[in-house]
Amino acid sequence: MLYILELAITLLAGLMLTRLFKLLHLHFPDVTVYLLTGLLVGPFFLGKLGIEGLGFSTLEEVESLNLISTVALGFIAFSIGSEFKMEKLKKSGKTTMIIGILQAVTACLLVDGALIALHFILGEEALPLTVCIVLGAIASATAPAATLMVVRQYKAKGPVTDLLLPIVALDDAAGLVLFAVSFGVAQALQGGVLSVGSILFEPLVEIMSSLLLGALLGLLLSKLESLFFSDDNRMSMTVTFVLLAIAVSSIRIELSAVTVSFSSLLTMMMLGSVFCNTSEYAEGIFEKAEHWTAPLYVAFFVISGAELDLSVFSNLPILLCGAVYILVRCIGKYLGASIPSALLKEDRNVTKYLGITLFPQAGVALGMVNVAQSLGAAEGALIRNIILMSVLVYELIGPSLTKAALVKAGEVRTPETVVKENSELQPQGSEA
Repeated sequence: MLYILELAITLLAGLMLTRLFKLLHLHFPDVTVYLLTGLLVGPFFLGKLGIEGLGFSTLEEVESLNLISTVALGFIAFSIGSEFKMEKLKKSGKTTMIIGILQAVTACLLVDGALIALHFILGEEALPLTVCIVLGAIASATAPAATLMVVRQYKAKGPVTDLLLPIVALDDAAGLVLFAVSFGVAQALQGGVLSVGSILFEPLVEIMSSLLLGALLGLLLSKLESLFFSDDNRMSMTVTFVLLAIAVSSIRIELSAVTVSFSSLLTMMMLGSVFCNTSEYAEGIFEKAEHWTAPLYVAFFVISGAELDLSVFSNLPILLCGAVYILVRCIGKYLGASIPSALLKEDRNVTKYLGITLFPQAGVALGMVNVAQSLGAAEGALIRNIILMSVLVYELIGPSLTKAALVKAGEVRTPETVVKENSELQPQGSEA
């Protein structure tokens, strides 16, 4: 019961803190406020008081709520899948595919290169090679929720926005694939066995198995939804399948030549993608799911913030790694979007500003961090704290940079542009 009380208090604190920030005219995204709430109720602030129910006293208490994070991550990946509707992909064409994949790969490779160079400077003990490889893959992911929030809030329209929306969805798909491959390489390095099978074959099997499992579950869900006439029952069936997919994707099948495992992120994304393209009820279900899962997402980000071990920030090498990760990832995102845009002769504003809108990073990256914990306690803690440090930075500045880029591209109607438009439409000689 104590954990339920702690969970309730953290949810209340996260929600109320968003109101306080609004009153103080601090226009941070809600996800940033939830992470800050997690820090506040975590073991390094209120948890230090040792008052039961008021904050988490230890990291073990936070980890006891990992089931909530796992379920929330499943719904996040399921929602990402809904962005892959065929009509959207047909409209965006090859440009979306090329830019979406190249910017993810560029960020991954540049961060890998920078961190591996830092690894040789700091040494294996301070920055293990496996951590460098995993962080490079995580660098490819963006924060679709933060990006979409800015676009919708300011009703942005134009060539940059038209490419941005499908790219943030494709980006996370590419990121999940890069993560699966990189994580397989990291595990092979950690086990001391390097082979073509361990580096390429097993990750490929995991990717294909995950996509197949997600597709089958998505088709089955679409068929079963048609048996019900109540939206409530359809929503219940959808939640059931999300939970089923999370559970089944945790299974490992040991065969003589290879171990068949599944990526929960890829499985859930494929489930959402197939469902949204095969079910006539999908649009309504996804809309209802947004409301149903809102408190789950609050809990996910608050718990993630509470897991941040602030003691590591007294370690200069970790601060250095975080700074390198943040800076090089931004360079990778910008170059990976601007260079292909220029070569494809896209609109000048797309070349200049699209990359900036891809800086935010949050939910999917935090989900990858949860998977990366299996590398080991020390490696997992290092990855978690570097990513949470970067997420705080990205979520503080990312949405503001996205808005600024869209304003510069002329795709956001600010109060100033509205006044200008009205003055241009005003007939000559009439009174204002």
